[in-house]
Amino acid sequence: MEEGEYESVLCVKPEVHVYRIPPRATNRGYRAAEWQLDQPSWSGRLRITAKGQVAYIKLEDRTSGELFAQAPVDQFPGTAVESVTDSSRYFVIRIEDGNGRRAFIGIGFGDRGDAFDFNVALQDHFKWVKQQCEFAKQAQNPDQGPKLDLGFKEGQTIKLNIANMKKKEGAAGTPRARPASTGGLSLLPPPPGGKTSTLIPPPGEQLSGGAPVVQTAVAPSSVGGATTSWPQPKPATTATTDIWGDFTKSAGSTSSQTQPGTGWVQF
Repeated sequence: MEEGEYESVLCVKPEVHVYRIPPRATNRGYRAAEWQLDQPSWSGRLRITAKGQVAYIKLEDRTSGELFAQAPVDQFPGTAVESVTDSSRYFVIRIEDGNGRRAFIGIGFGDRGDAFDFNVALQDHFKWVKQQCEFAKQAQNPDQGPKLDLGFKEGQTIKLNIANMKKKEGAAGTPRARPASTGGLSLLPPPPGGKTSTLIPPPGEQLSGGAPVVQTAVAPSSVGGATTSWPQPKPATTATTDIWGDFTKSAGSTSSQTQPGTGWVQF
């Protein structure tokens, strides 16, 4: 264990019970039913810590935090931590005092969720240890790792649909050609959404019916330095301002055609 390694806390459970277990006579496993579950030998707090690749199961006093027993775990599952065969809430751990003496004791949780967290914390730690070992091996021997082969195998072919690629390129990248204008000058259309402006003719100039002359003002376009503009309609002349002229003429001609002939008596 290196001196610069720090200790991390993996799991803390506020209540755990410790039991004296009888020696195992056969290899069939431990059974919690053989323990005196109603008379635990000690009760306190459980804390799982990790320093480097080794995990430590620490049994501490619930109030003062004084260490009661400690079980170092260097492999899981293994002999340091074993599950019983008849329950998921009880385990057998191997404690050490630091002087080489070892003993096996039983621990149990009142809640199945606490037992599940205890088991998962140890599994996650040693899964991380396994990944770190694999990374260290790959760093020492980078040539032994699996290589990515991107070459074609013997007889392997690949097909490219070039026709569809040309169609997509033509639809996306080819700009639409503008029609050529006559006379060498191109007149730009008015901008989209442009509004027509109503020009009020001078006094005395109106169309028949009294409607004002509407002219569309278009911005002149310059092409090659030359300026062109749309032709504007000419306003109505004063000769057509009399809207009753045709009517009076028509009425006069009609009256001249329907004069009474001879034989008619006029009153």
